[in-house]
Amino acid sequence: MKEKKIIIIGAGPTGLGAAYKLSELGYENWEIYERNSYVGGLAASFEDDKGFTWDVGGHVLFSHFPYFDEMVDKALKNEYLKHERSAWIFQGKNWIPYPFQNNIRHLEKEQVLECLMGLIALNKTKEQTQNFEELIYAIFGEGIAKYFMIPYNQKVWAHNLKDISTEWIAERMSVINLEKKKKNVVFQQDEVSWGPNNRFKFPLKGGTGAIFNGIAKFLTKPIFFNKNLVECNTQKKVATFNDGTETNYDILINTSPLNVFINNLRGSHEKAQDTIKGVVYNSGLIIGHGVKKKLKSNKCWIYFPEQLYPFYRVTYFSNYSPNNVPRGDTDTYCSIMSEVSYPVGSKVNEAQIKEETVKGLIKSGILEEKERENIVSEYSIGISHSYPVPTIGRNRALDYIHPYLENMGIFSRGRFGGWKYEIGNMDHSTMQGVELINRIVSGEKETVWAG
Repeated sequence: MKEKKIIIIGAGPTGLGAAYKLSELGYENWEIYERNSYVGGLAASFEDDKGFTWDVGGHVLFSHFPYFDEMVDKALKNEYLKHERSAWIFQGKNWIPYPFQNNIRHLEKEQVLECLMGLIALNKTKEQTQNFEELIYAIFGEGIAKYFMIPYNQKVWAHNLKDISTEWIAERMSVINLEKKKKNVVFQQDEVSWGPNNRFKFPLKGGTGAIFNGIAKFLTKPIFFNKNLVECNTQKKVATFNDGTETNYDILINTSPLNVFINNLRGSHEKAQDTIKGVVYNSGLIIGHGVKKKLKSNKCWIYFPEQLYPFYRVTYFSNYSPNNVPRGDTDTYCSIMSEVSYPVGSKVNEAQIKEETVKGLIKSGILEEKERENIVSEYSIGISHSYPVPTIGRNRALDYIHPYLENMGIFSRGRFGGWKYEIGNMDHSTMQGVELINRIVSGEKETVWAG
């Protein structure tokens, strides 16, 4: 029986996961197209002209899947470092171990009391809430909501929390055990081991992108780079790219942003194109500062809930691997990476944000004023699609769009291809590609996508 022709749009984690599985199965009739000149998508890494390596945001490597672990080990040839998470929140003048809600004892005494009283006064269950903001107040109370949960999430999502659903939470948030919190306060105990990323790996060289550069080497077919999809004719089953290249397909796997892909469909797709207007995303800016300074802190990353700071998270990137700085010389250099979110369509003054970021790093004590002159590299990465926002209307839109596409032999998966933030980590995204091929070729169920 003749193999159906499968084309893959995008060589990020999902597209590479699909291509890797096709290669492993010995399936021959497939092609993969990438709009950039590199692989990895939002999990790519770049070296600047001063020798500092930067990721597209604060990625760490942890996994729920043995198959993905094997892929990573093979890609990196076991050349990675292991870390125990040291994550913090900077609020007011206090350094609070992550998760915030588990370690409120580090706040000012009045704030600790306010948080505890808020927890004691809880009278609403998760099931009684209608949106993310209500859920925050229902689970954490007024104090924790006020000092961290509300301001931090507003900064990250750059969207009204009342418009965000509660369905995506899963393992993303540590829930409260009131008696344990009281005990932590009274006995001055910290609780920092919560969460799937409390231990994580990081490539020894090449940043997070080394994982996907490595995976790409095991593909049995070449990747077609600099091919941006501009049209998909669903009747003729032909994909057209920016340079005029055309290719036919039997099955198309899309991992590019779903809103962009839907609007590139040709034919009568008005309802799908109208429905996709209901999905929401934000944009972002990654700002890296390479500093001539030996970093004395062992912190991994820090959350900043307050509006005093433009960034919502800062990563001590040179702590992930010494090779993220020139020549691996962490006695001389360190690297600090800041992340900023903003609503789509906002006018962003990048130079101003960079200056505000430096001021914020100084204000928080990460840098000293005199160390401005030690900044030897300033690198920025703009992200058009940063987070797929899990709005209340999202599932309604996806419940129409995905079956509609699949009826035409099109499967859209991945962080933005699937538009499900809750399964948008690297391991989830890669396994969506792997499991989709298992479904197409062997009829197996997609557990990640269905979960």
